Amino acid sequence: MTETNPFRTVDAEVRALARRLIEEASFAALAVTQPDTGTPSVTRIALTTDPDGAPLSLVSTLSAHTAALVANPACALLVGEPEDRGDPLTHPRLTLHVTAELVPRDAPGHAALRDHYLSQRPKAKLYIDFGDFHLLRFRVTDALMNGGFGKAYHLTASDLAPARSQRG
Repeated sequence: MTETNPFRTVDAEVRALARRLIEEASFAALAVTQPDTGTPSVTRIALTTDPDGAPLSLVSTLSAHTAALVANPACALLVGEPEDRGDPLTHPRLTLHVTAELVPRDAPGHAALRDHYLSQRPKAKLYIDFGDFHLLRFRVTDALMNGGFGKAYHLTASDLAPARSQRG
């Protein structure tokens, strides 16, 4: 059997689409592995980006997915929602392979990151300071993008880095 490479060449347009999917995401599907059973599990989390463009969330240590991330920080995020019309499988989506990092409240820069998160997700002000809630930063290792039917791409972490002009 002959193997074929399903991935197209990544170019500036593909990189821009991937960045747009990350930056416009208000939530993501988070895939983790449950430590007690080894079972994969998926949940929806709120999502934004940190000032450097890395995916960022706020999670509770009471949730099963946070316990799974503490046990094994390797996980995946799926971003990109279908539009109201047409076949949902023709709309672009991006799977990010990431490593999750809980940001300790006493970490340098935590206050600034907290303020940044609230500027993006102001409703989180109701619970961000609860003792069980923590900021969660995701470090991207690589990604798989489906840009629509027959448009598959494998992107590196550097492919997903924001352009310098986009950084605030």
